[in-house]
This record gives sequence, structure tokens and C-alpha cells, in this order.
Amino acid sequence: MSRWSPRVTVASVIERSGRYLLVEEDRGGPFSQFNQPAGHLERNERLIDAAVRETREEAAWQVAITDYLGLYTYSAADGLVFHSHAFVGTALAHLGNALDDGILAAHWLTIDEIDDLDRARRLRSPLVMRRIRDLRGGRLFPLEVIQER
Repeated sequence: MSRWSPRVTVASVIERSGRYLLVEEDRGGPFSQFNQPAGHLERNERLIDAAVRETREEAAWQVAITDYLGLYTYSAADGLVFHSHAFVGTALAHLGNALDDGILAAHWLTIDEIDDLDRARRLRSPLVMRRIRDLRGGRLFPLEVIQER
């Protein structure tokens, strides 16, 4: 019997002047979807390094990770289970690099604009809004709660 393994992912919640960094993705449906810069942990990669890399690759922003938002689990409709480590960061510089395949654009959106996308079912998962609400509620943990070697 094979051992079950959840997908380990990271996501970065980046706020600047009351706006949140979201990426617009082409997921093959009739409408694009929006997500925080996020992606899979690569072999031998640290979680924080993965969050910085994914933000650079998907949104063309260099960020400094400042806090840990928490571990979020999500069961997708296709049966896959994701363990998503969410981080909070500060935008340092726009890099101008090409965005990952499937990423149409990066946007700085207000909470009202994100609420509108949520009502239109254009957020990639319920975790997008949950992470923002947790940040707005002050739910932060120091990075030291993560023990990586």
C-alpha cells in the first residue's frame, strides 16, 4: 500500500498601502482566477525561501518575509489535499521579470475589490480570503515557530 502524501505549498500575503498583491491566473476556464503568489515547495527548499521564490516568479516582486500566518489545509474537489504554509511579507522592489506560465498579471487590489472577486467565485480557493482576513485580524506568528534545518 502506498503512503498518502499531501501537497506542500506556500503562499505570500503582501499588503502595501491598503492593497494586497494577487496574481491573475489562466486556469483554463471561462474566467481567470486570483490567488496570492503561491506554489509548491521544491526538493531541499526551505519554506521561507519557497515563499520568496514563488512571489518573484509569479508576481515579479522581491519581498522580505516577516511573519508566519499559519498552516492552512485545503481539500480540493479532485481529492487532492494541500498543506499551505502562509507567510506575510513586505514588498521591496518590482523586478520586471517575466511571470510564470499561466500567470496573466499581478495586481494590487483593495479588500473591496477582492470581496467582489470572492462573490464572483474568481478566487482560486477559499484560502485566499481566509489568509487576508487572518492578517487583518492580527493573527501572526514569529518566523521562529518554523524549525527547519
